[in-house]
Amino acid sequence: MSEKTYNPCNKNAQQCVKNVLKYLSDITGEQVITGQHTQTMKMEEYNHIKDVTGKEPALLGFELLSYSPNINYTDTDEECMTEVMENYGTLKRAYEWADKKGLITMCWHWFSPLGGKSKSFYTRNTDFDTKKAVQEGTAENIALIRDIDTLAGMLRPFCDKEIPILFRPLHESEGDWFWWGAYGKDTYIKLYKLIYHRMTDIHGLNNLIWVWNSTVKETYPGDEYVDVISRDMYPPAHEHTSQSEMYNALVSLVEAQKPVIIGETGTLPDVEAIVKEKVGWSAYMTWSKVFCLTEEFTAKEHLIKTYNSPAAVTLDKLPELY
Repeated sequence: MSEKTYNPCNKNAQQCVKNVLKYLSDITGEQVITGQHTQTMKMEEYNHIKDVTGKEPALLGFELLSYSPNINYTDTDEECMTEVMENYGTLKRAYEWADKKGLITMCWHWFSPLGGKSKSFYTRNTDFDTKKAVQEGTAENIALIRDIDTLAGMLRPFCDKEIPILFRPLHESEGDWFWWGAYGKDTYIKLYKLIYHRMTDIHGLNNLIWVWNSTVKETYPGDEYVDVISRDMYPPAHEHTSQSEMYNALVSLVEAQKPVIIGETGTLPDVEAIVKEKVGWSAYMTWSKVFCLTEEFTAKEHLIKTYNSPAAVTLDKLPELY
């Protein structure tokens, strides 16, 4: 790796965080980290990629939804409960992946801390008021902090072992479909900062790499709270390009030069086009289930091409970063 350095937003960040951020910066324009979200304990997506390509992703995504303390098990539906039950225990899988020295990213479809029914991470299923939640001492605030503290405890073993996590909280803040984005941009920023300070200053989770995920500038909390910028995208199936327009739109939102990744995609990007065109994506993560497992979205031919490309960083090409 080159002599370039990168300073994390958390001044107490572990060396593993610095290593990952430096690596993301170093490979920009030269290679792209392959990534895949795994939604369940079975990790069908990971197994499918390994079976089809003979390679493993360098980055695996893990879902934290079943770790939400306020899941409503009485007012719900079969789809919700299936998703929750299939997700039980995924932190165990993440810990096992760390034994392979693979990169980890986590997102949290956070069931609303108070009230709500079914998939209450959706605004339509809860009246949880985020404006009240960022006001100290309210019932909403107490419930919010309880949830954050619970998750922090779940993530403690990763910190103790100095395992870095690309942590992507409150994703897709440009929309109001999730409760954390439903009460305005200023409220969202207060919420993001509250989580950041709770996780870092109170719990000392100095292994977290803070990933901001949005397509609107108004939800950017500030350079001192962000390590990596990202966006989610779902282009038409089989439209494999560098996604340069999406990239340019994202980096125009932030003045600071930070590593840039595709937080979620429904369609594999063209990693060779990314490198050839010098587009600055350093990693991507394909979403789970049908987006990876079916020919409707991901043809086996393109999967093989991507994972065997010299432009792609697969697990066997990933240096030991922690």
